[in-house]
Amino acid sequence: MDMLAFAQKTDCIILAGGQGTRLFPLTQTRCKPAVCFGGTYRLIDIPLSHCLHAKLDSIFVITQYLASSLQQHIYETYHFDQFHKSNIQLLSPEETPTRKVWFKGTADSIRQSIEHFEASSSEYFLILSGDQLYNMDFNKLFAFAEESDADFIIAALSVEEQEAKRMGVLNISAKREVLDFFEKPSDIATLKRFIQPTTKYLGSMGIYLCKRDALFNLLKEEGDDFGRHLIPLQVNKGGTYCYQHDGYWEDIGTVLSYYQANLALTKENHLDTKPIFTTAQQLPSTLLRNARVSDSIIAQGSINEASQITNSVVGMRIRIGSGSVIESCVLVGNLSAFPSPSTLPQFCSIGKNCLLKKVIVDEHTIIGDNVTLTNPNAINHLDTFKDRGIYIRDGIIIITSGTKVPDGFTL
Repeated sequence: MDMLAFAQKTDCIILAGGQGTRLFPLTQTRCKPAVCFGGTYRLIDIPLSHCLHAKLDSIFVITQYLASSLQQHIYETYHFDQFHKSNIQLLSPEETPTRKVWFKGTADSIRQSIEHFEASSSEYFLILSGDQLYNMDFNKLFAFAEESDADFIIAALSVEEQEAKRMGVLNISAKREVLDFFEKPSDIATLKRFIQPTTKYLGSMGIYLCKRDALFNLLKEEGDDFGRHLIPLQVNKGGTYCYQHDGYWEDIGTVLSYYQANLALTKENHLDTKPIFTTAQQLPSTLLRNARVSDSIIAQGSINEASQITNSVVGMRIRIGSGSVIESCVLVGNLSAFPSPSTLPQFCSIGKNCLLKKVIVDEHTIIGDNVTLTNPNAINHLDTFKDRGIYIRDGIIIITSGTKVPDGFTL
């Protein structure tokens, strides 16, 4: 079975217009797929890298909310010369004589961009989210599509009840045909209807592989969202199958899940079987001076004089002063450098004798000397210091992009 041939007749559509309200304030100045991850990457790099590994040559990225940083990252990172067929096309809402509204949902974003997909000769479309973490071999999905001859495939995985409540859940036959689908069931009676005999629940990953005609016909139906509106209609039509993924997958839906996914990289890297592509940085190696580091990721281009860094992700272009202790933190650093006239700092800096525990520090941030950020009262949600760019979400202190924390500040 030639999976390269299958990839060559498949276009990929990445939905990257998400506002990410539950990820606020990390999405205050950028869309969710542009959020930094793992000290080096942006979330959009995950699906794009998977597409390139699968030899998908035609990729559409649909953007909308605060898209400028995402578009800049893609333009700067994914260059293809005349000897490579790969092409990434960015799509955004376009006003026409018959269309004057923004995208209203996942399905509507594809519907309103339909002329771009109709111009393609591809037989299949792979639809991905631009803000998920996973390690998935698309060739296995393609092989399942060839074998089943399905019109529409939903990628799913086994999940616990708590996870099932925030996902679309499926019932399937012995041949893996989808018999029933419900998006984010809130009541117990509906949820119990989807308990599986061998696994607790099958939760949709928001990844779909569909035949050209099946997708175009489905988009003619009423409804703006795949999960809430169109997938149930497609299931009723028949020919909808479930591909069960058994590898790593995480939906970065909240500040807590984002924080945990970053720190998980310090324990076991679920994403290292194939490289993740991102912007090539010509930076020197990180300089460590009298620093004790354990269970942490330290990206390049930093100067680190901290006395101790434990269980943390330290991004690029960060300066940490002497005597500081960093514990269970995500320090994004500066993924981008700006010319000297810029008002934004070239380095993200943490001063001397600081103590940070369970903190996310976003890009272009300056923290003064003798700052203590530990949330000793275990506050779960706090907006008291939002005018200073400081929040607490899910018990995690967040210092937002561009914030300057004064000397001696304590929270």
